[in-house]
Amino acid sequence: MTSDPPDWTALFDVATAQAGYFTTAQAAAVGYSPQLLHKYLRNGRVERILRGVYRLVHFPASEEEDLVVPWLWSGRAGVFSHETALARHDLSDALPTRIHLTVPPRWRSRRVRVPKGVELHYQELAEVDVGWHGSVPITAPAQTVNDCAATSLQPDLVRQALHQGLTRGLFAAADVEPAVRWLDAMA
Repeated sequence: MTSDPPDWTALFDVATAQAGYFTTAQAAAVGYSPQLLHKYLRNGRVERILRGVYRLVHFPASEEEDLVVPWLWSGRAGVFSHETALARHDLSDALPTRIHLTVPPRWRSRRVRVPKGVELHYQELAEVDVGWHGSVPITAPAQTVNDCAATSLQPDLVRQALHQGLTRGLFAAADVEPAVRWLDAMA
């Protein structure tokens, strides 16, 4: 049985699309065994960030870097949402203290160690409710505002997000009716 030789260019291409990060599975797909990854760790070519998540040491920093690691940790199943998405869409003055990641409901039964500073939410998201912010998926503006209302974010921040989103044409009033109803109930 023969296997393909490790392909540094292919690994670099994968990492480039993910702000310099890659997973053990992605490395294996381009010919890197765990032993070879360990060798690269020892010689300083890569660094281990989390179990199964690595970074090319000399890769330049990027704006999404803080989000790529939890996204890869989720097996690329997660979508950034709630206050994290609110801040990335620049819809309010929200300064999230945690990274909010929405994963499919089947994750509730998983026994996983959630990375420090990450809060999981469980929901099936429609394709229309997800977009991209650089190299990571993020909830669409209307979904973001509705999610924030559903988790009882400060009403002033939800009101500010509604105003910003409507003013900038990011969504129609009908798209954010759940958030508007929540604000009306809070009044």
